[in-house]
Amino acid sequence: MQIEPDVSLKRWNTFGIEARAARYARVESLADLQALRATPLFRERPVFILGGGSNILLTRDVDGLVVHNAIGGIRVVDRDADHTVVEAGAGVVWHDLVTFCLDGDLGGLENLSLIPGRVGASPIQNIGAYGVEMKDAFDSLEAMDLATGDLRTFRAEECRFGYRDSVFKRGMKGKCAITSVRFRLTARDHRLNTGYGAIGAELERRGIARPTIRDVGEAVIAIRRSRLPDPDQIGNAGSFFKNPEVPRATYDALKQDHPGLVAYPAPGGMKLAAGWLIEQCGWKGKRVGDAGVHTDHALVLVNYGKATGGEIHALAHEIQASVRERFGIELEMEVNVV
Repeated sequence: MQIEPDVSLKRWNTFGIEARAARYARVESLADLQALRATPLFRERPVFILGGGSNILLTRDVDGLVVHNAIGGIRVVDRDADHTVVEAGAGVVWHDLVTFCLDGDLGGLENLSLIPGRVGASPIQNIGAYGVEMKDAFDSLEAMDLATGDLRTFRAEECRFGYRDSVFKRGMKGKCAITSVRFRLTARDHRLNTGYGAIGAELERRGIARPTIRDVGEAVIAIRRSRLPDPDQIGNAGSFFKNPEVPRATYDALKQDHPGLVAYPAPGGMKLAAGWLIEQCGWKGKRVGDAGVHTDHALVLVNYGKATGGEIHALAHEIQASVRERFGIELEMEVNVV
């Protein structure tokens, strides 16, 4: 483990934004993290934990210590006839964990295939896709308190998971570094979630009537590759905004004025398709300099090459304003702005 001065973070964020860290250290184990915390620099400067950089927008240089969490390792820690608990280091690539589970015929994460990022970010964001959220398979996590160095185990109820939300984005934000996450997965009698329309259609296209968890995972991979841009080809962080949840009465009123409104049932009412709202405001495919909205998916903001984080952030605010003006709906950013 080495502390480096003035390091570019361009390769460490999927938007490909040029920003610099005043100090940078890569930790590959809990021992590395503990040794780093013992240094005077750790206590003297603000600490910013960085994972895969797939859900952040850097709008400035980071005047502090960037700790790049690359703690690896995947292992089975418990099993019985029906379930297996798998632990993964916070720095493990998320899809590598999903692949490990599919190879072991362990169910629960297949709908989350190919989501970019690292395991440590999954509980912070409560990542989700195609009818499944990370919390559905979550068992527990271990984190280090940045102030005291103590290790703490968080169970699901302590994480306060919500829609793309958790205690780590609120009361515990910036206070700890997640070191590992455990998932409780089905070892047999897998409960497949194929209710999301696109999955069913993809399975039907492939002629699969009785899918396995691998079939579902491969269908999700095909769908994501057909709909979402590859960050290696064009800078982006996936869905930039959350799908807003509204009461049923609000949905009914909007539906009357906008018959084509796309929405899905949610516990508190209805969840509106943010991409549809943005597209109706004329943003799909629009470009302002090198900042733009993807041509195929209005929910994805992109960096065509040399956009700054500030320019993408300004574009996001313009989109929010137009959706607010036309529909009276406030879009909330899913991406973490730094």
